[in-house]
Amino acid sequence: MVFSSLLFLFRFLPAVLLIYYIVPKPLRNFVLLFFSLVFYAWSEPVYIILMLVSILVFYTGGILISGFRQKGKIKAAKAVMIISSVVGLSLLAFFKYADFVIGTVNRFLKTDIIALNVALPVGISFYTFQTMSYIFDVYSGKAKVQKNPISFGTYVTMFPQLVAGPIVRYETIDSQLYMRRENREQFARGARRFMAGLGKKVLIANNAGELWNTIQAFNRSEMPVLTAWMGLAAYTFQIYFDFSAYSDMAIGLGNMFGFQFPENFNYPYTSKSITEFWRRWHISLGTWFREYVYIPLGGNRVSPWRHVRNILIVWLLTGIWHGASWNFIVWGSYYGILLIAEKYILGKYLKKLPAIFQHIYCIFFVMLGWNLFVFDDMKGGIEFMKSLFGIYRQSFLNRETIYLLYNNVVLFALCILGSTGIPQHMGKWFCEKLSGREIMQSVVENAFYISIFLLSIAWLVDAAFNPFLYFRF
Repeated sequence: MVFSSLLFLFRFLPAVLLIYYIVPKPLRNFVLLFFSLVFYAWSEPVYIILMLVSILVFYTGGILISGFRQKGKIKAAKAVMIISSVVGLSLLAFFKYADFVIGTVNRFLKTDIIALNVALPVGISFYTFQTMSYIFDVYSGKAKVQKNPISFGTYVTMFPQLVAGPIVRYETIDSQLYMRRENREQFARGARRFMAGLGKKVLIANNAGELWNTIQAFNRSEMPVLTAWMGLAAYTFQIYFDFSAYSDMAIGLGNMFGFQFPENFNYPYTSKSITEFWRRWHISLGTWFREYVYIPLGGNRVSPWRHVRNILIVWLLTGIWHGASWNFIVWGSYYGILLIAEKYILGKYLKKLPAIFQHIYCIFFVMLGWNLFVFDDMKGGIEFMKSLFGIYRQSFLNRETIYLLYNNVVLFALCILGSTGIPQHMGKWFCEKLSGREIMQSVVENAFYISIFLLSIAWLVDAAFNPFLYFRF
């Protein structure tokens, strides 16, 4: 079940909201826990057991750590933290990386170990990192232990952000599990945010994805250079609007249930450096690695060589987190090297360039990064990279290029505009013009979001199943 499905929109979500607001407040966490488990089990009933095991391990671990800390047994608390983390990471490693390791061993050692063909549980990378953040925060004293199993289970399984984030650290949401206050204004804000995300996914990301799928199927040795760049641009926009749409919908749903989830994107394609890009893209993941890996390693308060090491470790792990394939390892290393280059070599020169050239530099390398990211098969990525730079000596454009550009010029215009803060600024400007006329402002604003919702539904009626890209991670 996905947010952008008629089943979710017209059956599951209305049922959850109805029951959630009917029951007394003390029972609302239980309602969320129950329906979150139903949501997860809808497509993967077997792996609900894996999630419950993870909840049990970290719930018990948190209680033990808190008890040992109160008794001054810090070594014992640390041992429990390490054991809990190892269990969580072992489950993640087995289900996500076992076949990758077997395939790598077979390739390099010429062995014939049979692959396990284990299916990847949806969202395991996200909820594993959430439970680990809980255990780390309890150990460090940043968060109080959660003794209520229903509340802890709600935190781990909450369906709005369970499958693809944002990764919500426990200390961010601790008090909200007990003291959140649902109100009409917050519910309305959440509904608007959800509808905006639905429009981004259905009307923009899916159409950009269709263009990318069309272009990547072309013969790469004959594909014109401009066609290749058009395809990569389509994927660049697809992954942004797809992933940020999920985050918008998750944050909106959270608001509808009284929760405040952290923002996950801040117009990353407006960045002027790779460093800035990663402060704006998948913010919750970057925060997790900074707090639990980069800073414990010493961060930037170490010698230059150790700082370089820290950056490379973080980005190697970031690549591995995204998937069990060599292209993700190369992709993570690619960004690690770029960030090191900006820190110690390029940064001082970039700042002297006009803003437009800084922006072009950033987008150019981000797009090349997506070329590494999208192809699980490294050979396919290399072939497409050759098409981008005319290595096959193909033409720059042809009639098909012009046809594709002509038919998608509106889509690209929407993508470019939507990647900036311009629509938001326009909305604020419009609201200021209608200040003092609250009824008119409300009517126009609601009409806008309802129109997006209705257009999205019209598209979904005839659309094929199209899950969010980050479900695979």
